[in-house]
Amino acid sequence: MSRNTEHTTTTAEAQASPQRRRPQSLRAAWVALAGLSAVFLFEMLDNSILNVALPTIGRELDATTTSLQWVTGAYAVVFGGLMLLCSAIADRFGRRRVMLIGLALLALASAATALVTTPEQLIAVRAAMGVAAAMTTPGSMALAFRLFDTESLRVRALTLISTVGLVGLAIGPTAGGFVLAFAPWQVLLLINVPIAILAFIGIRLGVAKDLADELHRDPLDIPGALFGTATIVLALVAPTMFVDEGAGSWMPWAATAGAVAAAVLFVVRERTARFPLLDLELVALPLVSSGLAYKAASGLAIAGLGYMVTLQLQFAWGWSPAMASIGMLPQVVVLLFGGRLVSPFLRKVGMGRAAWMSAAAVVLGLAVFAAGSRFGYGWIALALVLVAAGMRIVGVVAGTNVMTGLPENRTTIGAAMIDTSSQVATGIGIAVTGTILAALFTGDISSPAWTADQAAAFQTGVTVAGFAVTALAAALVAVGMVRARSSHAAR
Repeated sequence: MSRNTEHTTTTAEAQASPQRRRPQSLRAAWVALAGLSAVFLFEMLDNSILNVALPTIGRELDATTTSLQWVTGAYAVVFGGLMLLCSAIADRFGRRRVMLIGLALLALASAATALVTTPEQLIAVRAAMGVAAAMTTPGSMALAFRLFDTESLRVRALTLISTVGLVGLAIGPTAGGFVLAFAPWQVLLLINVPIAILAFIGIRLGVAKDLADELHRDPLDIPGALFGTATIVLALVAPTMFVDEGAGSWMPWAATAGAVAAAVLFVVRERTARFPLLDLELVALPLVSSGLAYKAASGLAIAGLGYMVTLQLQFAWGWSPAMASIGMLPQVVVLLFGGRLVSPFLRKVGMGRAAWMSAAAVVLGLAVFAAGSRFGYGWIALALVLVAAGMRIVGVVAGTNVMTGLPENRTTIGAAMIDTSSQVATGIGIAVTGTILAALFTGDISSPAWTADQAAAFQTGVTVAGFAVTALAAALVAVGMVRARSSHAAR
């Protein structure tokens, strides 16, 4: 058991509070469920809708490859870096309160998109949205869970919220492409304003305030939060600096050394702190580490593939945003209509086999794209289908592994760890692909006319980046399989 378990309010105690009246049906909690679903919709929609607009943003803002990389990467880095800290703050000061503040920030940051005129301003807006996401996402599942007092209602509520988010992830690229056919790209981020307002109203009216016995009183591990965030940010900045400044400059080496030093300090701090931000003993539990590895592999694949497919279709092949959105339809179909096959598949093969099979499908999809994208759209479509099919299952399995492997009174931090692993992997996927493309492609990538040498360099960059991300995802899947076997052997 972790060192601070005795200081944690158990789930059973929170459920037993006589001051809380809980709805006895989903319909009775429709206001709260609408708000919480809107939160999850924002997270999933934001992950997918902006990719299709990157070429348009690059041309209108005269952005470099590195700038485009950070338009998407800044959100993932800030989101992943701050999620554990925001989760800890919410556990102590109120999940509902922190979420409402985060939604207000989201609305303001999204509205500021209308004023953006430079890539740097857009990156700052995306970073602010990452802060808002870190404040809202970890508490969404916890608030949905505590709405009800029966397992069946909780499962139905979580399924409903997850489905809404998955719809956002699936339709994001397609909807974004069609919007760009008649509206400016800023609309794709301004859409977050009404979503944030809907979520704020639903949570404000439908979710009761946190009770005192549902909150922690442990001191915040501020040094641990600083070291953890610094590790993530520096690790993602260093590859870009190697391209921009060159290996002969001291700056990228300093960033790399800083990332290593911050990581060491984080581990030392979490092992010695009385109230650590992240109890490393929990992360080391076999099922937990297995689930996190699978989830990270999935996040890495989705980010890398989405980024590269968008650039391939629009920059290399000259497709319009609307045509590119149609090109993403194979992924949409699998994500939307593959859900009914998840439960039968899990019953037939079991959770253990489903984990590595679905994760392997994600890796195979990446490999297919890396090897075959130069030969035509059919290979890209096959890659999209494989990655989407694997992702449809691996998310369920990874979440179940983590929650099953944790003590019952640590499931909130477990949800934060799942999202953190996915977001950090997303940032890494974008950093790897963007850095390799920037290193191999010379000139203005957003130029409407490429030379033959630039076209060849781009295709080489896509292939190299695709295989690099494939290798990283495969390594994570291998870690997940080994840790899962360790769990079975320990039983």
